[in-house]
Amino acid sequence: MASDGSPSRDTQKKKKKSSKKGNSEDLEDGGIQVDIERLTACGHNALQQGDYSEALENFKKAFKASMSLKETKVQRACAFNLGAAYVEAGKPQKGLDFLSRAEPGERGERMADLQFNLAAAYEALEDHAQAARHYLQAAQLYRSQGDGSSEGDTCIRLAHCHLHRKEWSEAAESYLRGAESYKVAGKPASAAVALKDAGNHMLQSDLFTVEDIISVLTECLELSANISEPETLGKLYNAVGLSFSQLKMFPEAAECYELALPLVHSTPRRLAVVLQNLGAVHNTLAQYQQAVDYHREAAALHGSLGSRRAQGRCFCNLGYALSELGDLEEAGESYLHAQQAFKDSGDSSGQWQACEGLAGIRMRMREPEKAILYYKQALAVLSKCKDVSSSVHERLVNKLSEALQLKLAMQQRGHSIRRSIQERGFYRQKLRMTDVQNSEETLEGDQRREVLNSQRVEDRAQAVFNKEGRLKETYGHRKTHDNMMMPSSAANTEPPAFLNALPEANRNLNNTYEKPDVHDKNTIDSQQDDPTRESSKQKPGELTSEPPVVESTEHSSPVHLESEEGTPLDRRLKSRFCTVM
Repeated sequence: MASDGSPSRDTQKKKKKSSKKGNSEDLEDGGIQVDIERLTACGHNALQQGDYSEALENFKKAFKASMSLKETKVQRACAFNLGAAYVEAGKPQKGLDFLSRAEPGERGERMADLQFNLAAAYEALEDHAQAARHYLQAAQLYRSQGDGSSEGDTCIRLAHCHLHRKEWSEAAESYLRGAESYKVAGKPASAAVALKDAGNHMLQSDLFTVEDIISVLTECLELSANISEPETLGKLYNAVGLSFSQLKMFPEAAECYELALPLVHSTPRRLAVVLQNLGAVHNTLAQYQQAVDYHREAAALHGSLGSRRAQGRCFCNLGYALSELGDLEEAGESYLHAQQAFKDSGDSSGQWQACEGLAGIRMRMREPEKAILYYKQALAVLSKCKDVSSSVHERLVNKLSEALQLKLAMQQRGHSIRRSIQERGFYRQKLRMTDVQNSEETLEGDQRREVLNSQRVEDRAQAVFNKEGRLKETYGHRKTHDNMMMPSSAANTEPPAFLNALPEANRNLNNTYEKPDVHDKNTIDSQQDDPTRESSKQKPGELTSEPPVVESTEHSSPVHLESEEGTPLDRRLKSRFCTVM
């Protein structure tokens, strides 16, 4: 029988069964999808509360549930969240494994957040080259999406990777790009902080001119008016002051430190840093009386906080200021305090500087023997220091030589004076013996008196006769005779010039120090946190960093600046998460 073209009864039954099965599967998938959404939300809440174990448990359940779905997009989203949670929990390798599973194929879309999280994982693994590559990709994707704020955050993270690799120029460029992104996003406060860091690291690169750096710092100060948090603003002014100090623009640096001073009073440590820097800048500006008060207050604060190394630098600066004011005794005491503080903190560089200051004080006080001891101590400590310019050793050797010459000159002068006193004593003794003999002769018989009297009359007459001619000759002869009685060194040799110089003329004896760079900065014990511990997702006020301290070989007064603690470059690496829809 021919078929009428209508479906058979069996076929209709199969279709009904298949429809029922499809509806059942759809209902089951819908329930799984709801469970995944719930578990994902619970994971986000646990992360906000800092409960990483709970967050991981929820994200694991969500990922496991997604494996039963045919929708691969949901599986990638769950793997993305689980990988980000592992990075947050401090397990970057596991996080990287799941993030790699979330990455689409070669032709797939390269999500900006995924690139950011991959970079954060590599950064936690200290693979800064790979981290920089992914951060750069993320920044480009954020820019294409018009997300200026996320692009700015990513550029700051990229800059930190360059800092780990000591790529100062690339780091400065990343900070500048981050500042531009923040300005586009309407976040001037974050832009100001990024410009502060950019200027700081531009100083360490040869690619930027002084005009470029000044321009960046000036724009930073202009945008700082948008910062409302006193703590962030105080740190910014201190850091910009450090940059101006390195540019030798000390009046501008002093102005920045003075702006920072009222903003850091609530934090003793930051207050001590700013006070120390103010004192150091006033030293450089030769405003010693103003500097003394800042040095004393900073030293007291550092001492109360147990910061012996920073306290030693304050005492060193104080000793220099007091010596310039002519208070040599108190200056010497300050240098002694500095020496002990450097010994306590194991700071060899500070020790030889304090010894040099003490030696200079003793030279000005005309105590060359003590100066020689301190110069020898300075040279002994200097031999233990690394990366010290040879000119420093040469300078100390020359000063030691000057001290030895001064000691020899003073010894020779003392010997000449003693010899002169002995010769004069012998001459006077001879005269006394002659007087005694004359007295004895006058006591002889009466027969000689008449002869003596007649002789005296003749002598007087002869004196009157020769008054106009020979009297002057006799006076001149006596004068020459007196000079012959003086020591030869005193009569014929002028003393060395340094023996006649006033104490104020020897100021250079204790103000030639090897100046540390500011960036610890603030000459500078740099108080930075480890640049491997900052979170990748930060608040605007936290996006800061301080440059490494570089020892300079420039000879100048002991200007010890102190850098404000920068925001650590690595904290817990916060990642970005997505919801599953």
